[in-house]
Amino acid sequence: MERIQAAIAKARAARRESAPSAAAARGLLRTAPAQSGDRSAAWAALPQLAPDPKMMDENRIVSNGKSAESSAFDVMRTRALKLMKDNGWKRLAITSPTAGCGKSTVAINLGYSLARRDDVSVILFEADMRRPSLARKLGITRRHMAANVLRGTAAFEDNACRLTDRLAVASNAGPVANPSDLLQGPQVGQALRDIEEAYAPTAMLFDMPPLLVNDDTIAFLQHVDCVILVAAAEHSSIKEIDDCERELAAHTNVMGVVLNKCRFTGRKYGYDYYG
Repeated sequence: MERIQAAIAKARAARRESAPSAAAARGLLRTAPAQSGDRSAAWAALPQLAPDPKMMDENRIVSNGKSAESSAFDVMRTRALKLMKDNGWKRLAITSPTAGCGKSTVAINLGYSLARRDDVSVILFEADMRRPSLARKLGITRRHMAANVLRGTAAFEDNACRLTDRLAVASNAGPVANPSDLLQGPQVGQALRDIEEAYAPTAMLFDMPPLLVNDDTIAFLQHVDCVILVAAAEHSSIKEIDDCERELAAHTNVMGVVLNKCRFTGRKYGYDYYG
């Protein structure tokens, strides 16, 4: 663990030194932002989806309302918001070492939890383009292709919908060819800046592919400020987590590791508090 922490500290120090040029390259030093009224209209123009509660329950989406089950995501939300505010971060990637860790479910639940805050708006963007799952988990039937938004060939508003007044999701109706080439394409940065300019979200969440499966996530990390690694209890190995933390720390800020699918939490973690 000390070796991992040292690697993260070294990577952060290097990023701080290059921060001004990186901010300029990402367009963070822009002027003449869109007016708040225009942004409100842009949000209101997105088609609204009301997912079926039974389907949400089956897919373990628990943070769309306050409950005992959502408390873990609320804690994650509060910690993430503090770190993002303290560091000026807005783009958060969510990945895992391998498939089957539940990263997409975590991403959806975190998005819902964040958007329950009156002062927070969130865009959840599907960047796992080989095995997209957001449309299936949320019951999105429109043929949205977030990939085309990143290509610059389609408008965000035609490939996204609102789950709540402050949570929008851009998904993919099916797998995308050559996703690694797309995710590191020169047009991606401008596409993301255009979305931020039009909607001014407090945070953008990116549901990324598993890190150890292909190079898609590494190709995209240049466009995010921080990342959460989702590991699965009794599935992810310590070596996989260590390797992922090292790799991620070389490219962006590692916010933390989430242990998912843990069956043995005990009362001390608070679930008994709700009775």
